Amino acid sequence: MMSYEVMLMFDPELPEERQGEIIVRMRELVERSSGSWSGHDLWGRRKLAYEIDHKGEGVYHLVTFETEPATLDEVSRVLRITDGVMRHLAVRRVEGSRTSAPPAPVQEPEYAANTSSQEEE
Repeated sequence: MMSYEVMLMFDPELPEERQGEIIVRMRELVERSSGSWSGHDLWGRRKLAYEIDHKGEGVYHLVTFETEPATLDEVSRVLRITDGVMRHLAVRRVEGSRTSAPPAPVQEPEYAANTSSQEEE
């Protein structure tokens, strides 16, 4: 069996219950084929570098599991046809690696935004 990571990007308007259903469906596919589910990490809502389907944000989830390559193909096929999944990427997990969510963006204080606009004038 191989170890994999799948990064999911959900539509930001998709209800959390539906996101959970999709994750559960993935887990069932993996476990039904004698694979093992390693974990699920919610990265949260993030701004996109460019719009996808006229949406500027996405909700990210990282799932890790061990399974056969044929099962990964089936999981990818299901994700491609599932409404609400904007993008997904499956990669082979490197032993000993640790993937963690990037830090949340720090919002600039309002007074700093006013200062920069005054400098431009």
